[in-house]
Amino acid sequence: MTAATNKVESFNRFSQRVGFGNQGVLADNDPIEQEKAMKFNALLTNAVIFHNALDIAEIVRQLLEEDWEIDPEDLAHISPYLTEHIRRFGEYSTHELGLQPEAYDPHLDVDFSPLRDDDPPAPDGYGQAA
Repeated sequence: MTAATNKVESFNRFSQRVGFGNQGVLADNDPIEQEKAMKFNALLTNAVIFHNALDIAEIVRQLLEEDWEIDPEDLAHISPYLTEHIRRFGEYSTHELGLQPEAYDPHLDVDFSPLRDDDPPAPDGYGQAA
């Protein structure tokens, strides 16, 4: 229960850090505008998490190519909620560069099966182990 709560709190802190505009305060009484603001923040948050995950995966691939041993237990502790590299109010000009991103490859050559063997049973909808 504590681990799940910590994950949710980490996500919320990350979402607040990534979000911008009135520090997350919904100043409009219009429910449609409030919903748009929340959805835009969720979209931005998820895009940054995905970008962070891609960067982490690329670094793991580079380490594997350099013959580093990757311990899946170490990877299990890496969070995609990284904010140090985010320049919230900087310049983001990419179209002039003419760069096309490479296709995303989700495969990593890391055996995660040892972590799966020790996983506790998934909780049901009431927080109880199934």
